[in-house]
Amino acid sequence: MKNQSLTNNIDWICIVIYSLLVIMGWLNIYSSSLSSMESTATKQLMFILLTIPLIFVLLYVDGKFYEKYASVIYVIGLLSLAGLFVFGKTIKGQANWYSFGSFGLQPSEFVKAATSLALAKYLSDTQINLKDPNRQLQVLSILGLPIMLIVPHDPGSALIYCFLVVVLYREGLPAWYIWTGFIAIILFVLTLVLEPQYVILLALIAIVLVHFKSRLGDRNIVLSAIIFVLISGFVLSVSYVFTNVFKQHHRDRFNILLGKSVDMKGIGYNTNQSEIAIGSGGWFGKGFLEGTQTKGGFVPEQHTDYIFTTVGEEWGFVGSLFVIALFVGLFLRIIYLAERQKTKFSRVYGYCVAGILFIHFFVNIAMVVGVFPTIGVPLPFFSYGGSGLWGFTILLFIFIKMDANKVNEW
Repeated sequence: MKNQSLTNNIDWICIVIYSLLVIMGWLNIYSSSLSSMESTATKQLMFILLTIPLIFVLLYVDGKFYEKYASVIYVIGLLSLAGLFVFGKTIKGQANWYSFGSFGLQPSEFVKAATSLALAKYLSDTQINLKDPNRQLQVLSILGLPIMLIVPHDPGSALIYCFLVVVLYREGLPAWYIWTGFIAIILFVLTLVLEPQYVILLALIAIVLVHFKSRLGDRNIVLSAIIFVLISGFVLSVSYVFTNVFKQHHRDRFNILLGKSVDMKGIGYNTNQSEIAIGSGGWFGKGFLEGTQTKGGFVPEQHTDYIFTTVGEEWGFVGSLFVIALFVGLFLRIIYLAERQKTKFSRVYGYCVAGILFIHFFVNIAMVVGVFPTIGVPLPFFSYGGSGLWGFTILLFIFIKMDANKVNEW
């Protein structure tokens, strides 16, 4: 078994889907950059070519290396994030880059893999029980440290890390963590739409209904009162947080999304032009290099966060559906492989990979079609950028190596 070659054990389905996404991404970057004076497509091609030796390194490193040195990799990742506060270069209002001459590196893209490895390493211990509050605090600290270091520079990327709580739930974290986050989001949005007193009234009605619909032995009026007080405090704090913590461009994007203000020439320009580009593609698109919105350069940042607008305009609904199908196929394949792993470490890491790629995909598409505020989340393997491409490649191919190595695990 140990003598089987890597090429025989490697999952070629993931490799093929990955290759198709990277190639299609470059074609769309090329199309969206024709109207620009910058050599965007050439740079991305260079990033892609440099990815090839990176993949070989990831696949030929001993599979046990990633588990053995997971904690060291995680600490190095945290130090790279902390260094941004001193050495970070500000690009487009965010100091989340290291600058090496004309080349920039975004550490948050690489720390996703490091955090996933750290979580997998911690949870692989057979004595870990996430029903224990102390264990919950420890595992949430592993997740929380990179979030705290990233939020000041890049709130959008910090959101991605929060989704890993779902993976922790899969491994035994109590469901109330998920429900608390979900309810907090709903209350936050409702408070922005309605007056706080109406939201508190709705919460009171919901708590009363739940209380009296519960079995008599499960009713706890003290707990219900505490929950109501906490919800009321949260709702009353939304206005302060929205006004004093959120930056102006964050507030503008939420207001546009919620229909409170319409600024098609200012902060809402990106989303409006994106919707026009996608809508104009029809069923089969206008054809490669034939997109009028794309060639005219009407969609800002089209080669990065808004790359999917090129797909919608030039490849149409059918082409967009094909790209979405590739992503969904990759997610399902990773989940399938994760369930087949012989070690808990590999399984947990596989779910982290699927979760991170999925939330990137979901938020980016939702952002482009106007159902989610613009927060600067790239489309994996598609959007322009060396850090993003290499970060996602490392994330994926570490798992592909683990999967190929499972024949040597007992």
